[in-house]
Amino acid sequence: MGVPERIKEIEDAMRKWQYNKATEHAFGVAKAQIARLREKMEKEAIRKGAAGAGFQVKKSGDATVLLLGFPSVGKSTLLNKLTGAKSKTAAYAFTTLDVIPGVLQYNQAKIQVLDVPGIVAGAASGRGRGKEVLAVLRNADLVLILIEALHPEHYPAILKEVYDVGVRTNQAPPVVKIAKKSRGGIDISATVPIEVGKETLIEVLKTFRINNADIVIRSPITIDSFIDAIEGNRKYIPSIVVVSKFDLLDEHQQQTFAEKFNFDLAVSAEQDINIERLKEIIYQRLRFIKVYLKEVGKKPDLKEPMIVRKGTTIEDICNRIHRDFVKKFRFAKIWGKGAKFPGQQFRILDKKLEDGDILEIHVR
Repeated sequence: MGVPERIKEIEDAMRKWQYNKATEHAFGVAKAQIARLREKMEKEAIRKGAAGAGFQVKKSGDATVLLLGFPSVGKSTLLNKLTGAKSKTAAYAFTTLDVIPGVLQYNQAKIQVLDVPGIVAGAASGRGRGKEVLAVLRNADLVLILIEALHPEHYPAILKEVYDVGVRTNQAPPVVKIAKKSRGGIDISATVPIEVGKETLIEVLKTFRINNADIVIRSPITIDSFIDAIEGNRKYIPSIVVVSKFDLLDEHQQQTFAEKFNFDLAVSAEQDINIERLKEIIYQRLRFIKVYLKEVGKKPDLKEPMIVRKGTTIEDICNRIHRDFVKKFRFAKIWGKGAKFPGQQFRILDKKLEDGDILEIHVR
């Protein structure tokens, strides 16, 4: 039995179980086994050179958004509407056979939007061009999942493929510290209440051949997020779920759809419905802030802000201006919400900036 067949066998068995405290241990072991098998399958693909060359995509702009969905759901039409790009559209599947980039300019931000080939069930295991598409996803700053209203079954299928490739949408990374040691067994402590039994966590660790370690858990966890913390190669990306062709459903069908699926917005690119609202949501979900640069002895440029992501530091700004600025940095002055008083001086590079801050950098 091959690795994919073994994974399917375990997943099929798990579907028959009812998750509760009595079966928690079995679920934990099974999920850990699946994670190990996927890791083995990926390593084998890389060893054989079967991972594929992938798409060559150069990131540009202030952030990158990936349009993800099944074939023929309207991704190309939506890209064209958002950016004015010329992605080919047609009334049949697999029109897009490569990555088509476009640039969405909104609220002074330049956002790269990528239309990729539609994925299908089994994409994470290599079906179609799934691996190449999902590899591009890992480098995106936001994923826009497009679902056709007439095919709601595509939504859980896409979520599974995204999950299987190690991408977590709209989740914060678990705060778990794992310090391996040579002896002494496994010791688990937590600064927050944890619902998963320690015996289950220990068995999961042993599945990954971790028999001696000190574990400190500082955020609520599930079995899945604990496995993510062990493997440590997950990508955490915000997402927007958009429904196309929603206008083709009657009122009752729309209500039923809305009750069953948690989506952000219904759009129609052809009829220009909610396109401007979608641009606003993209901007908000990317957590952009505006920073205004000021030269020493001059007034700040309040017309052309630098668009950056929330959490950006003085060091990040220095790196964007010139590669030598970090090495030659003396101090910076800040006017705005990021300072206690106008023109406050900072001699640290890891100071985080706030929206609307004016920044003056002094270098040697």
